[in-house]
Amino acid sequence: MKKTLVGTVVSDKASKTLRVDIERRFPHGKYGKIVRGRTVCHVHDEEEQAAQGDLVEIVETRPRSKTKRWDLLRIVKKADGVTVEAASAVVDSE
Repeated sequence: MKKTLVGTVVSDKASKTLRVDIERRFPHGKYGKIVRGRTVCHVHDEEEQAAQGDLVEIVETRPRSKTKRWDLLRIVKKADGVTVEAASAVVDSE
């Protein structure tokens, strides 16, 4: 059984590689407050189909490089199409 995780694509700048953040919430060990943590996974995307902001499901695989240990399984939800750069350009022009 291979592990599968769901996370958000943070970067798709490299060729056939995605950087995916896995968000998690857990109680603090001493104080019990709910805190947020994240795990960064480098994912192999052979067909380069995912983009920044997409919600993706990844599956563990053999090591492909020094940091890549995950493969893209499927895109759960595509991003809404508005990028951060485009949104900031609209605000700056006003």
